[in-house]
Amino acid sequence: MENTFSLYGNLVDIFSQTISPATVYVNAGKISGIDKTTLSVDEQLPFIMPGFIDSHVHIESSMLVPSEFARLAVVHGTIGSVSDPHEIANVCGMEGIQFMLDNAGQVPFHFYFGAPSCVPATTFETAGAKLDSKDVAVLLSKPEIYYLSEMMNFPGVLHHDAEVLNKIAAATSAGKPVDGHAPGLSGEDAITYINAGIKTDHECFTLEEALWKLKNGMKILIREGSAAKNFDTLIPLLKTYPDEIMFCSDDKHPDSLEDGHINVLCKRAVAAGIPLYHILKAACINPVLHYHLDSGLLRKGDSADFILVHNLTTFDVLSTFIKGIKVSDKGHTLMPSIAVSPVNHFHCDAISPGEIIFPSSGQKEIPVIEAIDGQLITHKSFVSPTIKNGNIVSDPEKDVLKLVILNRYKKAPPAIAFIKNFGFKKGAIASSIAHDSHNIIAIGVDDEDIAEAMNLIISQKGGISCVDKNEKHILSLPVAGLMSAEDGYQVARQYAFLDKKAKELGSSLSAPYMTLSFMALLVIPELKLSDKGLFDGHDFCFVKF
Repeated sequence: MENTFSLYGNLVDIFSQTISPATVYVNAGKISGIDKTTLSVDEQLPFIMPGFIDSHVHIESSMLVPSEFARLAVVHGTIGSVSDPHEIANVCGMEGIQFMLDNAGQVPFHFYFGAPSCVPATTFETAGAKLDSKDVAVLLSKPEIYYLSEMMNFPGVLHHDAEVLNKIAAATSAGKPVDGHAPGLSGEDAITYINAGIKTDHECFTLEEALWKLKNGMKILIREGSAAKNFDTLIPLLKTYPDEIMFCSDDKHPDSLEDGHINVLCKRAVAAGIPLYHILKAACINPVLHYHLDSGLLRKGDSADFILVHNLTTFDVLSTFIKGIKVSDKGHTLMPSIAVSPVNHFHCDAISPGEIIFPSSGQKEIPVIEAIDGQLITHKSFVSPTIKNGNIVSDPEKDVLKLVILNRYKKAPPAIAFIKNFGFKKGAIASSIAHDSHNIIAIGVDDEDIAEAMNLIISQKGGISCVDKNEKHILSLPVAGLMSAEDGYQVARQYAFLDKKAKELGSSLSAPYMTLSFMALLVIPELKLSDKGLFDGHDFCFVKF
């Protein structure tokens, strides 16, 4: 499949910060030569530049297997991703990680996988697998594993937990970087965390937090995904710290990936007045240097990984080349779909409405999760409960809805809490994507619809669903209950349909399913729900009510 060819265009040399017409020669998947001219930039020619790297993403959150993620991403000039497979690892363990490696290896795209550091993410939830420090060391010994994935267990780092420190030590011994995950952490605790060898963070949600971490030796990943959107807040940092900033999506739903990727962040950064070469460093160069990646940077001898763009303002991608193979052209992917044999871990029975009632004990107030659009963090509030037939029920007039999580790995009673800001006036939605243990999570106005939405998922052993009385819809996700085995563009259309249906229930959230999936992520404050109960992410303990 490797080609020998040459291209003539405006060569963007990010290292020398120059642009000049040049011919790029490709032979056997490598750049064999570059002949620059002394001519001025010709605006009629395409601009040839290194491809984009997503510096932190969970492929599984696109609901696409790696090969399908690549088919959509290359259209936007993405040639590689620093990918943390901890979603599938929490479901299927080492088997799940191997599935990702095997599927990714079948397409011309640079997947740089990490060794998940926190499987399960906490001891306060039920996951489908566990990776100890010995497992992590085995993964880090593999050449196809490039780093230790985000260390979410910052309490373990601060309290010198032996397993946590052994995982970090394994990465250090292998000469591989360690990714961070410490939202809101500052002061002496943050210094301890950084000094443990953790050098990146993608969880900053204020400019002050990110600036403090930069000044104390961390690199900051500016994240703009389908749920967490920190670009507008953090982009001013790129003016001053061009060598310490990278762009990432973290979690990207399929319809959002179809619309754009890192190229969109470059366009927005130009509009925000960020110097061009600072932008290109963050989007193309810094991830390669930090993670020691082998993707090409448009130099002689490099892998022939580059893109042709119409201009350096909007970054409309004309073509993408990876390892000398043209993988997209004029907005169309040239990569074929790959047949998939799903892996999964799903063992639970259908649930009845009677199993999710919440009897009142006479409490005057109950704790309520407050979801925040565009953020993974939540707030905690207290409201007077609405009682019906002796049970606490959803109250759409107050925008207080029932939230339910059911263990999908073994038979267990459901966990129940209440949540604000979803805005549903009717119906229910459910998902088997519930970070990070991926039990079944559902929210709705009445118990019948909540149970039906969950049962649709149970019948398919994974998916996302929407129910409104007699109207029932599901997108099946048979690969670990996280990903579809189908064509990525078709999955994007199915997801967009369900997203529309969820919003028709009354939600004003930009991404109801993505927001729902993070209501079980205990390592992000403030209140979350696991299959074991309501959890306070600040105090790291369960909340009784």
